[in-house]
Amino acid sequence: MNEERSQDLLAVDNLRVCFHTRNGTTVAVDDMSFRLQPGQVLGIVGESGSGKSVACHSLLGLIPSPPGKVEAGSARLKGEDLLRMSEKQLRNVRGNRIGMIFQDPMTSLNPYMKVGAQLVEPLRRHRAASAKEARAKAIAALGEVGIKNPEQRIDDYPHQFSGGMRQRVMIAMALMTEPEILIADEPTTALDVTVQAQILQLIKKIQASHGMAVIFITHDLAVAADMADHMLVMEKGVVVEQGPPEQIFKGHQHPYTKKLIDAIPTSSKPPSGAPRKLEQLVQVNHLRTSFSVDRHTQVHAVNDITLDVRRGEILGLVGESGSGKSTLGRSIIRLIESQSGEVLIDGVDLYQLGTNKLKRARRDFQMIFQDPYASLNPRMTVFDTLAEPLLIHGIAKRDTLTEQINQLMDDVGLDRTSARKYPHEFSGGQRQRIAIARALAPRPKLIIADEPVSALDVTIQAQILKLLLKLTEKHDLTMLFISHDLSVVRYIADRVAVMQQGQLVELASTETLFQQPQHPYTQALLSAIPRVEL
Repeated sequence: MNEERSQDLLAVDNLRVCFHTRNGTTVAVDDMSFRLQPGQVLGIVGESGSGKSVACHSLLGLIPSPPGKVEAGSARLKGEDLLRMSEKQLRNVRGNRIGMIFQDPMTSLNPYMKVGAQLVEPLRRHRAASAKEARAKAIAALGEVGIKNPEQRIDDYPHQFSGGMRQRVMIAMALMTEPEILIADEPTTALDVTVQAQILQLIKKIQASHGMAVIFITHDLAVAADMADHMLVMEKGVVVEQGPPEQIFKGHQHPYTKKLIDAIPTSSKPPSGAPRKLEQLVQVNHLRTSFSVDRHTQVHAVNDITLDVRRGEILGLVGESGSGKSTLGRSIIRLIESQSGEVLIDGVDLYQLGTNKLKRARRDFQMIFQDPYASLNPRMTVFDTLAEPLLIHGIAKRDTLTEQINQLMDDVGLDRTSARKYPHEFSGGQRQRIAIARALAPRPKLIIADEPVSALDVTIQAQILKLLLKLTEKHDLTMLFISHDLSVVRYIADRVAVMQQGQLVELASTETLFQQPQHPYTQALLSAIPRVEL
């Protein structure tokens, strides 16, 4: 082994991972090679299905076998080949020399065990520490990752922590044995922008103080650029480009890298050819929606909110998880009942309508949900899904149904021939197009889009945003666009409303809000956005 190779902490050469099923063989990782130096942060980026997570999971023997199999290659950790280790040897590496942070801490943490018991487990297994020593180190680790009152919180269960706090617990768990390498697999994808910024800063701080090497897997190029010393770009199992972040963003050579960079939301919405109308379509006055936690506690999710949505505009609604933005969207169209206030759509107060009149009025407002797989009936074909609102509201007769469904399929860019397929036969982006077509079917005046692109890759997200802009122009739609991603909101919205703890703290035109935010909370949200200098 030459001198340069001997300095590598991890050397991966010609890794090939395949999945063998009845339908054939899928090559998930094809001839992948990279080097990881001590103390280095390596960013691996690509869309879902690009092979980035499979590659790292295969190093630790975490891919399901069968159907997964490492077909070729080597992965030397200080000269020891991980791919040639027995399961017993790998157990001594996992959680010991290599720590891992998974994307969703709620499914990674055992809900039946207190976090303290989960934190001490790797230390007691790999270091033979006493119960007292392990608990003391666990409390120190919780404190290091920014959890207040760690002496008390160590005896809490995972559900008693917020999403960001659970991710901190996962980081603390990964640090317990002071590993040489930390693999962070999409650790901030499910988090708000401010919590994401805190977690990224925390990983940076801990990486520097512990001198660990980090493999950071993400589909967010801005996050990768902020975190990594060196980046790999993966497409369909192949590393198509690698280099320092500045080279990837400014001197990229591969078309796929350019495609990913072009999909990053630009600074503002493309200008509309027609001037915006100013009359109000929706007027919300002093709306209050509360939930009882117990007999003595009420949470005011929507607390005396007054705002308007103008005809033909896209109003962005932003805020962290728990700010009340989704509750407000659902309260406006009475999917959740408010306790007081009024909502007028075209001058009609929805909260004064009886059950039958409300049913008839529902044609005028539709909703696009965050997860299209959960919101689409898996037992209904696309044809039946789109036919249902057309028939219920009397928009189509049986003899014109196919023609109207074909038009909806055309509008959202889906092949007409796929109308007889079921939701599971489509990708995530295609399923969201189906959900958009369903919302368009009754020809509504208002669409509430609740985090419609947060579950999608950056390139698919860009396609859906462009589609929504095109459809609002074509059908003269009005939209309330709810999101925690401020870059997305800046791209699509005419005006932006900011919510914090159930209250509306700022409302302004998009560029005014981004250039001259007035409220400290808005300023904090904007400062937390990961940025790429292109």
